[in-house]
Amino acid sequence: MSVYFAPSDDPTTWPVCRRCPGIALDMGSSRTRAWAPGRGIILDVPTITFEGAAGSHPIQRGTIVDPQGTARMLQRLLGPRIPRHARPLIALTTPVLGGIAYREAARTALEVLRPRTVLTIPTATAVALGAGADMSRPLLIVDIGAHLTDVFLLSDGAVVDAHRTALGTDDLDHATTHRTIADAVTGTVTDMLRKDHTTQTLDAVQSGVLLAGGGALRPHFSGQLAQDLHVPVRLLPAPHTAALRGAAKILQSARGHPSATHFAGHPPPR
Repeated sequence: MSVYFAPSDDPTTWPVCRRCPGIALDMGSSRTRAWAPGRGIILDVPTITFEGAAGSHPIQRGTIVDPQGTARMLQRLLGPRIPRHARPLIALTTPVLGGIAYREAARTALEVLRPRTVLTIPTATAVALGAGADMSRPLLIVDIGAHLTDVFLLSDGAVVDAHRTALGTDDLDHATTHRTIADAVTGTVTDMLRKDHTTQTLDAVQSGVLLAGGGALRPHFSGQLAQDLHVPVRLLPAPHTAALRGAAKILQSARGHPSATHFAGHPPPR
């Protein structure tokens, strides 16, 4: 499993975090969702700096284009929910292909919440955890969001291959259809199978594709992908919140059992 820690993370301080606030956070280009222990999902709102016509979109197609605007959004949404003088433990999902730049921009924005520690979890790993998938076998995950469609290959819980199409459900119109996105996914998977000299991609595909993201709620995608790939396509329960649920599991583990979060991992492919 791959979990990445802020440079200042000090595992010796984690037992204190059993008593500090905890927040699992999933910031997408379209929506921002947050979860808190004992309260469940506390946020599921548009990703905008502030409400009203003048609000801007600080995260666009998986990139934080405005860290200061993201900080203002986080302060508006989460600041009032954190007790005064408290320093929360935050488990944050991060795009697999966002690289170091995304994680650094996210941590800069999160400083407004004065976190004790920020744990960053690749979205693909978070989705698999949230789905309760069998992490011991290769997994192929298709995550269809509002502005991006990602295809991930996981092996032993770590992301070993990742591809992105800059299209999502918000792009659907007379020119960009469900078929356009399904064709892009099918082409990506076919290319992955051709280039993989191991059996990991083939094993994952034959076991069935896991479909996540808000786009998975649209019935056209699962049927089209199953037809095109000739394999089962399994729609995850509440696919739009699977990544958040996975981050929540990491958060609970870190707060309750500090030693359980000493995962070894490597940076995801870029």
